[in-house]
Amino acid sequence: MNASPVSSPEAPISGRSTRPDAIVLVLAVAGITAALMQTLVVPIIGELPTLLNTSKSNASWVITATLLAAAVATPVSGRLGDLYGKRQVMLVCAVLLVVGSVVCATAGGVVAMIVGRALQGSAMGLVPLGISAMRDLLPPEKLGKSVALMSASMGIGGALGLPISAAIAEHTNWHVLFWFATAMAVLVLVMIATLVPPTRISASGSFDVLGAVGLGAGLICFLLAVSKGADWGWSSAATISLFVAAVVILLAWGAFELRSDNPLVDLRVTARPVVLLTNVASVVIGFAMYSNSLILPQLLQLPSATGYGLGQSMMQMGLWMLPGGIMMMLISPVGAKVSAARGPKITLALGSTIVAVGYAAAVLGMGSTWTLLIGICVINAGVGMAYGAMPALIMGSVPISETASANSFNTLMRSVGTSVSAAVIGVVLAQMTTSFGGYELPSKSGFQVGLWIGAIVALVAAAIAMTIPTSASKAAESHLEHPETAEGEPAAL
Repeated sequence: MNASPVSSPEAPISGRSTRPDAIVLVLAVAGITAALMQTLVVPIIGELPTLLNTSKSNASWVITATLLAAAVATPVSGRLGDLYGKRQVMLVCAVLLVVGSVVCATAGGVVAMIVGRALQGSAMGLVPLGISAMRDLLPPEKLGKSVALMSASMGIGGALGLPISAAIAEHTNWHVLFWFATAMAVLVLVMIATLVPPTRISASGSFDVLGAVGLGAGLICFLLAVSKGADWGWSSAATISLFVAAVVILLAWGAFELRSDNPLVDLRVTARPVVLLTNVASVVIGFAMYSNSLILPQLLQLPSATGYGLGQSMMQMGLWMLPGGIMMMLISPVGAKVSAARGPKITLALGSTIVAVGYAAAVLGMGSTWTLLIGICVINAGVGMAYGAMPALIMGSVPISETASANSFNTLMRSVGTSVSAAVIGVVLAQMTTSFGGYELPSKSGFQVGLWIGAIVALVAAAIAMTIPTSASKAAESHLEHPETAEGEPAAL
């Protein structure tokens, strides 16, 4: 599978003169839709064993399959986008999203549902591909704000998905939930096909099949151990074997990639200080972001008779979480302005610090829905700023021929952070419990510890961000605003 670079600049110039606002709208909707699929089944998780006539253990694969497919497909789709065109690969992702949604909507059993959810997860490449396509298609003055919005779409989609899916699941048959997903996926496919111009192909070489298989195998072993460790036991043979296998496979994969002429992920570029530190910060901020999504919905829904639960229904919980997604959308252009003035390094550090403040506010505001809402909005405002800064740092520090691949790897790092967050917070809430009505529920102190962990981790992300070289951070922002000044190597190394 060989790809030759396209030397003609007509594609990006055409894209820049053709409805840039429409392009931003389409790509943002695509990213939000892909992210929405991650929280789509949250309202029916407890009912899945009954709905699919299967065991609780088997039903949990409906969640796990999406996580694993997204982790494997994201870096693959990024590299394919660099080699064969970002628009073409986005169309493939949209088709996978349509097919997966239809399979879920018509599923009569757990196997079909798992297959459909895996296909939906495979479409997560829409987010990093959309970010990279913006660099080719948008005028410099719109690029910073648009990239920030697209990057924040992962959080926006997750927040919007909760109330929408809760409303549908509460008032209609569960199959309607996936027909809604199908309609959204078809809309995204049509919009990309009709409104997004082709992008320049600046990479050459062949697709690294062995590298993709190796990375996929290593990620599956690691994420499977993380997501299933609590069920299987953290000291069980299965969990430990998977962790060991992940380390061995990923080390072998890294050695292979360093010797490859056309690697799936250029580890030498990834090792550059800006890219490396941004990816490390992405893991940590992904952890901090997801802790909010794990803790606060449970706190909102626990019975008020517990003395700390807020007694909200699933639908009400979704509505209380909704302003967080809106806050991300509103704050992303503010983050872009901070990046333009001070550099994306400062935006990343500031956003992470705001996340920590939001967690502290959530601890203090646990007593009522309105005070807790303050914490929700502050946390998500910080996440919106931090998420918007990451692609600015990445794209300004890698060759233009590797923007989709590098953004996809950064998105993968965020996903790793969310997976580790699910495991850690899950252990905390499972260990710190109280008895209520014959059931073991997470205790008030368990929620408080979980929230403080989120705050501490966010401060760690801010500290990591501050170690990014300042001159490289400013050069990255300048290069992002003026991508036409360099075709091969980035402005900041």
